[in-house]
Amino acid sequence: MIKVLVIDDSAVMRNFLGRVVAAQPDMELTAVASDPVFAIERIRQSPPDVITLDVEMPRMNGLDFLRKLMAARPLPVVMISSLTREGADATMRALELGAVDFFAKPGSLDELQAAGPEIAEKIRAAAQAHVSRRLRTAAPIRAASQRPARAHRASGLGTVIGIGASTGGVEALREIVSRLPGDMPAILIAQHMLPGFTGAFARRLDAICDISVKEAEDGEEVCEGVAYVAPGGRHLRLGRRSLNYVLRVTDDPPLNRHRPSVDALFRSMAEVAGSNAIGVILTGMGADGSQALLELREGGARTIAQDEATSVVFGMPKQAIALGAAQEVLALGDVPRRLEELCGRARVRDTGAGEP
Repeated sequence: MIKVLVIDDSAVMRNFLGRVVAAQPDMELTAVASDPVFAIERIRQSPPDVITLDVEMPRMNGLDFLRKLMAARPLPVVMISSLTREGADATMRALELGAVDFFAKPGSLDELQAAGPEIAEKIRAAAQAHVSRRLRTAAPIRAASQRPARAHRASGLGTVIGIGASTGGVEALREIVSRLPGDMPAILIAQHMLPGFTGAFARRLDAICDISVKEAEDGEEVCEGVAYVAPGGRHLRLGRRSLNYVLRVTDDPPLNRHRPSVDALFRSMAEVAGSNAIGVILTGMGADGSQALLELREGGARTIAQDEATSVVFGMPKQAIALGAAQEVLALGDVPRRLEELCGRARVRDTGAGEP
């Protein structure tokens, strides 16, 4: 049984989450708490397997509690967030601090009631997660004057990198992209995420990276030195216009129950870039991306899967490895160096970030 602790200052959300957990045959609601101060004693008395945690609460907000929890007694946490820009930014900070996943509160009671299965799935995924003690805070945001000037040129039809991730991917992507130099080939990212949150994710990555990071736009010409994040709730694909790559952002139906889908991105790269592509599949639950990573490999591309030891959830990489789609299986901390090697860049900043 998965033991779940619900922490939320809203009685409506506490009751709703409690009912969702109680209705699952494989879950047990150990306790509910109206704020983290009450929850601390509950955790001491009966440690849960998963915590659902509201971002904004009295006495101690969710981020402060999460920071203390991850430093002292790491547990899988699913954040409960609002759909505001402030809520999205706070959620990204929580994921950087070690939260496994998040759920966005819908705008109506009917939508909330319909979200029960999604919440239950997130709790199950979190229960499988490998979490570790976090002694550092989220990466600092540099002032614009501290970042190197970034001018970008069209990529042509050369090397292009695709990265796919789900549960645990926000932190994994931060570890990788923040260690790459600004002159890398273009990077296309498909991270399972809801609308309204990918903008905050891209902004926070852009603020700490030498490479530029932005949300992808349909029809945009692909440039070197830029990482493009698939907008939440939309597919990102690679296209071609004359002698240059372009981005295709669409509202096509979900693939493998996901939109954006890693399979959609990787398959388009196999079709358009062929042997000039590099595919990387990171931590996440399920199998999205594994089949198309195999198509990339069969088309001559280089392919990498994250290893089990450094994956928060070893689902997507495991499926890719089982299919024979991954040429290399690497620890998260080794991925940036390998990408630079594959792209002919020898200048690796050996900071130790992301080492297991």
